[in-house]
Amino acid sequence: MTLNAELRTFYEARQQQIPAEVREIMNRAGQELAASGQADRALTVGAQAPRFSLPAANGATVTLDGLLADGPVVLTFYRGAWCPYCNIALRSLQQHHSQITARGAQLVAVSPQVPDESLSLTEKHELAFPVLSDLGSDTAKQYGLAFDLPHDLAGVYDKLGFDLQRVNAGHPRTLPLPATYVIDPEGTIRWAFVHTDYTTRAEPADILAALDALS
Repeated sequence: MTLNAELRTFYEARQQQIPAEVREIMNRAGQELAASGQADRALTVGAQAPRFSLPAANGATVTLDGLLADGPVVLTFYRGAWCPYCNIALRSLQQHHSQITARGAQLVAVSPQVPDESLSLTEKHELAFPVLSDLGSDTAKQYGLAFDLPHDLAGVYDKLGFDLQRVNAGHPRTLPLPATYVIDPEGTIRWAFVHTDYTTRAEPADILAALDALS
């Protein structure tokens, strides 16, 4: 089963558990985000990848320049450990991690959550790649990915117990679009996946194909 087929199966099962009024808020927010043109404003193929220096779950500081010194980088942005779709996507990337590294690339994931949340996520899913904290979504903003949740959807997330005020260190409404980039050693984006729909993610097979195209 492909990643997006798994995500679709999960989505359809989850819809039956969500009250109709909550589904309406979620669907409206998704439609407004898609219509906003946010995805079209994000960085894409040919752009220079903005450099970053971010804390990892283990306390280390990871820089894009440091990663690129060893070869291509697969950079993926996700919303946080509270997002089940993100967890499914990260587990899928972990399953393909050895295939990514076999191509000489490094995988790194970035979210706006605090390092403690990233550490819990890393341990829970036994992730072998760095999970970085982009507090305030400053890096996501440089890539054109950051957006603010509508007030009504933020309220829904509060009622669901996601506590974004805490896990995002005082930035509860700002999240990144789901996005994955393949960056060559010179720092140029050579492949990009950006989507406003958080239930849709980059397929690992496409990431691997993009890495193969670099050689």
